[in-house]
Amino acid sequence: MYIAKEDRYEKMIYNRCGKSGLRLPALSLGMWHNFGSVNNLENMKKILFTAFDNGITHFDLANNYGPVYGSAESSMGQILKSDLAPYRDEMIISTKAGYDMWKGPYGIGGSRKYLTASLDQSLQRMGLDYVDIFYHHRPDPETPVEETMYALDQIVRSGKALYVGISNYKKEQAEEAYRILKELRTPFIIHQPSYSILNRWIEEDGLKDFLFENGIGCIAFSPLQQGVLTGKYLNGIPADSRIGKKSPYLHEDALKPELLEKVKELNRIAEERGQSLTQMALSWILKDGKVTSVLIGASRPEQVLENIKALDNIAFSEEELRRIDEIALR
Repeated sequence: MYIAKEDRYEKMIYNRCGKSGLRLPALSLGMWHNFGSVNNLENMKKILFTAFDNGITHFDLANNYGPVYGSAESSMGQILKSDLAPYRDEMIISTKAGYDMWKGPYGIGGSRKYLTASLDQSLQRMGLDYVDIFYHHRPDPETPVEETMYALDQIVRSGKALYVGISNYKKEQAEEAYRILKELRTPFIIHQPSYSILNRWIEEDGLKDFLFENGIGCIAFSPLQQGVLTGKYLNGIPADSRIGKKSPYLHEDALKPELLEKVKELNRIAEERGQSLTQMALSWILKDGKVTSVLIGASRPEQVLENIKALDNIAFSEEELRRIDEIALR
């Protein structure tokens, strides 16, 4: 049986999530990839145990993570039952609903019907009575935002989630969600957008500053631009990479010469800082204190340990930031 290391909390930075009382680890483990029914359960355990042993207490899922849909939550349920259940009160487990999950008109979107049913299914797959954070995964233009927010409020009042969040909402959409949830006194504490050195939309949109100014936490996904900012593609396409495995989220035609040149230049700055490009990309997101946590993915436990080293240096000089911006934004 797995036994957690006694000193695990000494190895991690914990940031307050907005104005809530909840603190999240600076790095959280995302289970979007590598935890589906096509993956090896023992390797999943090694990744999760390594993360938890090093202070990563937050594990992020969604109803359709897999493949197949639902299987990442089922994997988490198996591992909780066999090993991690004794540590449930030391863990933050989040899940989401919003994208397609099952056939028919009630298996997608933002309706109260879908969100309530989906969370019930998620809890059953994981063997849990509640999740710590439940997100609406993306805006649904076909459902009134009031209905979606009322559903999130009711989910908290039912005891099936402690806090709620939203994901992929632009600033204007997030403002409306915030207004409704504030009136309802719902514990809306976090937004999960994509964000990386090469993907600055939350800065351009004003979302990042809006969240910070209103005391809403921010947790960034795809901080490595689907693997581009690992530097693994600088010398070709490795067979075990996302592109090498024909991922639907990153294609070979995305690796344009001008992009690879940017990555090479960014890699030189990382080397000057004594970091890998991956580590610099993660630490860059945390540099100004406006992002609560960064979601990392891992296919091997060693990757978790390498990512955690990013926290050894999250300070950047003005000159470093200027050079990074010149490269990334040109």
